[in-house]
This record gives sequence, C-alpha cells and structure tokens, in this order.
Amino acid sequence: MLTHIAAPLRAAVVMLALFAGSAYAHEGHDHDAAPPPVSRTIAPRGEALSEAFALVVIARDGALTFYLDCFQSGEPIPSASLDVEAPTGPVTATAAADGSYRLPAPWLGKPGHFDLMVTVTANGVTDVLPVDITVPDPAATTAATPPASPVSSASPAIVDGIKDRFASQDKGLIAGTAGGFLLGVVAMALARGRRRAPVVALLAFTVTLALGAAAFAHGDKDHGAPQTNAALTPQGGIAPTDLAQRLPDGSVFVPKPTQRLLGLRTVMTSVGTFRRTVGLPGRVTPNPNASGVVQSSVGGRLSPPPSGLFPRLGTPVKKGDVLAFVTPPVQRVDMSDMRQRQGELDQQMAIVQRRVERYQKLVTSGAVSQVQLEEASDELKGLKDRRTALDKIRLEAEALVAPVDGLVAEANAVAGQMATPGQMVFQIVDPGSLWVEALSFDALATAQDATARLADGRTLNLAYQGSGLADRNQAIPVQFAIKGDVTGLRVGQFVTVQAGTDSEQQGLALPRSSVVRSGNGQDIVYEHTTAERYEARQVRVEPLDGNRVLVAAGLGVGKRVVTQGAELLDQVR
Repeated sequence: MLTHIAAPLRAAVVMLALFAGSAYAHEGHDHDAAPPPVSRTIAPRGEALSEAFALVVIARDGALTFYLDCFQSGEPIPSASLDVEAPTGPVTATAAADGSYRLPAPWLGKPGHFDLMVTVTANGVTDVLPVDITVPDPAATTAATPPASPVSSASPAIVDGIKDRFASQDKGLIAGTAGGFLLGVVAMALARGRRRAPVVALLAFTVTLALGAAAFAHGDKDHGAPQTNAALTPQGGIAPTDLAQRLPDGSVFVPKPTQRLLGLRTVMTSVGTFRRTVGLPGRVTPNPNASGVVQSSVGGRLSPPPSGLFPRLGTPVKKGDVLAFVTPPVQRVDMSDMRQRQGELDQQMAIVQRRVERYQKLVTSGAVSQVQLEEASDELKGLKDRRTALDKIRLEAEALVAPVDGLVAEANAVAGQMATPGQMVFQIVDPGSLWVEALSFDALATAQDATARLADGRTLNLAYQGSGLADRNQAIPVQFAIKGDVTGLRVGQFVTVQAGTDSEQQGLALPRSSVVRSGNGQDIVYEHTTAERYEARQVRVEPLDGNRVLVAAGLGVGKRVVTQGAELLDQVR
C-alpha cells in the first residue's frame, strides 16, 4: 500500500510547497517600495543673507534672476549694482522692469553644482554674498518619477479598488473550478476501483489547498506603484512650478515674486520700555467751545426762514444766520384782553391827539407854554409805541439764529411743527474740532499718550483735557481732544481709547497687523526665518496703543516678524 502512494505523495508535497511559497511571499511585506509621489517642484535656486541684504537667485530658462531685498524690512532694492563671478567669468546683472535683476547663463543647460560670488552695492553699502545653485539631472528626475498610465492617472484609488475586486473574483472562480474538477476525478476513481482511491483523494486534497491559498494570497494588498502628479518638460525633466505652499512642518514657502506681489514686510524685534495702558470705551463728541445748539425760548409753531427752506443735515451755516422762526400761539382769552387793551390805547391816543392840536394853536398867543405842548406830544408818542408793540405780539415771530460757525449736525425742524420751550431744534458742530469722551472705571490722574481706535482700524491721537469728579453710571468721564486729521468722523461714533498710565513695562512692541488668529483661536505671528520661508510662532499679546500690541510671551529679540501681509500669508495652504 505504501509503495503505491509514495510517488504521488512526494509530488503532492512538492506542489504544496510551491503554491504555499507563492501564496505567502507577500504577506505583510513590501519588497519593491516605490518612491514617494512628487506633487510640486520648484526651480533651482540659491540664497544668501547678510546684515544689510537678502539675496535670492533663481535659475530658469537659461538665465539667472536676482531678487535683492533689505534684510530687516524685506523691502525690494531696485537701484543696486550686482557684479557676479560666474563659471564663465565676471559679469554684471542688469535691472529689469519688475525690480529684479537678470543675467544670461547658458552654462545652466547642463546639470551640476555651481558656486557664484555676488558683490552687491546699494545705498552706500557694499557686501559680498556667496551663492550656490544645484541644477538637477533631468534624466535622473525622469527615472525617479515614472509617468502615470492613462488608466491609473484618472483615479488611482478607484482603479486599484476595481483591480483588487476583479482579481479576487477571478482567483476564487479558478479555485472553485479546479476543486470541482478534482472532486469529479475522485468520484470516477472511486467508481473504478478502491485500491487507487486513497492516492487520488490525497492528490486532489493537496491541489485544492494549494489553489485556494494562491487565490487569496494577495487579499487587501496594493502592489501597484504610486503615480505622480508632476508635469514633465519636453526634455523629460519635471517642470518647475514656483507656488507658495505650506510645508509638512507647518512653515510656509513663499517665492520672492509672490512676496512682492503680496507686499510682505518685516520688522526686527527689540525690547523697549512703554507706559502701561488701559482700555476705555468712548465716543466722539463735539468741542463745547466750537459747537452750539439752537433752542426756542417760547412755545410756538415753526416756520421756514426767509429762504423758504429749513437747513438740512450737513449744511454749512455762519454765526447769526436765521435758521427758522417760532410763532407763539395766542389763546382766545388773550385775544380778548388784547383787543380791550387796544381799544383803551386808541381812546387815550385820540384824547391826547386833540390836546396836542389845541396846544399848538394856543402856544402862538402865549396862553399855553411850549413845555406843555412838548409834554403832550411825548405822551402821544408813548401811546403809539405801546399800540405798535401790542400789534407785534400778535404778528411777530421769534427768529432762531446760529450761535457759531459750522455744519448742521442735527435738525428737528418741520414746517408746522409745534416747538416747546427749551427744545433743541438744531445742533451746529465745527467738524474740524472734535473731542472724545471716555468712561473710566478707575481714577486716572493723567492719561498720557492716549490714542483712539475706530472700528475700521483707524487710529486717532488724543490730548488729555480733564476728567470729572462726579460719577456717571458708576464711571468717571474723561475728555480728550482729537489731534490731527478728523476727516470722516461723526458725532456719537464709538471708539476704544488706549490711555497710558504712570506705570511702565518692558516688552516687544509690534503693529497690530502682525498678529493673526489661527484656526484654534491662538494668536500667532510669522517669523521670516530664511529668504523664502516663514514660520508661525504662537504668542501672547497685550494691547499697547491704537496701533501696537505688546508681546508678553512666545517671541524673542532679533527676530524678523511680518508686519504687512500677515493675513494673506496665513491663507497659504
């Protein structure tokens, strides 16, 4: 019995070993790892930094482009002299219209490492900056980055999933077919004879195990080489794309052309001594010495001035201009008394008039003295004046005049409106003389170096005028005069006042535009570490004045911090 099955058993063991090896060769291992995909590339470049200059050299299209900036501020330097020691000899770069400098370099056509020595002369300063540039081999780059196939480049994830699914289905189908075939062979052998049945059954069982293991050996594995997204040049190299991008370590790479497009500027941090400030809520108020209100002293009906139109908001007026009239109403009882008084005056005027006429006739004969005639004439004149004044009370209106020169800041006049005594009808404000009134919850002896910050970011310089001794809503009013330009301000506009106190503090002062808010709510600033690289630094800041903040922690001295364009830099992804 053993003699008959020895040879088939050895064959089965060999087949089992072969299929088992192919089935488990790739289980949990990667024997041919492909290089990581290349998504973006940049042109060959070099940089050099000194205390005065920051130089970046970019090699592109057989030429060198030089970008020269001030080291501390990052401001471009357009008028400079650049003498370059190139592999072919000394040459001078020429200025371009965009503020850069160009130099033809035909020797860049072959790959290699090139050392340059650039002598920069600008603003009376001369500096020698060594720069090295490495031009990669296009053939090596192409070999390291195989082109993507038409199928897999469309959607690698979807294509790989489809391949795995069909591969698993095909292998399962093959294994099932082979197993069914071998079962049929076993059945036939059993039908023909019982002596060969154990040998055939053993062989069928071995082959079935081998095929099943081979069918599922590559389950859930991805052995396809990853494809690249890099564009290729006609020569086979990778096309450079100088784009601003955020690097894996969180820093931001910004090419020099993009820096100039965004207008990035920096400042060197240094420790200084500043007065401690306190923030106060405030609002813009008119200068009490250059403004006024127009009120009615009596109640009456409003009527337009002689021009026929009430002055509207923003209308310039002069001191003494008539802005409106107030006609006091007369009650029926008052009208009756006035008519009775008018009748009495008319009767007295008639009696005195006849007396004057009689005295005029008798004075010539000496029967009446001249003094008596003059007294009668004066009495008649007095009665006429009283009669005229009584008529004016019924007809004459009160004129409302402007007390100062300025613009109409508030107008509450409508034709036919009834004005009450003491009601403000117009407010006149001098737009060139405005104050700020703030509320302080702590006693301030003096508020020095005060500034006011508007909602749009504008800053106003203030001069301390005084503070009140009586509380107003549990706060002390503090008044400041606005110094400088007040264009665009309006009375009642809310501001935030940063008033300096007597106590002092030390720290790093930065413009408010340097600080941006990250996605997690943390205040950050961007440090210019290299010529084309910026790194985010988490900081803790305190308000210093309307334009600056004080860095309390997170930043050291002698760092170049972005002061202009930080918000744009924070959007780079």
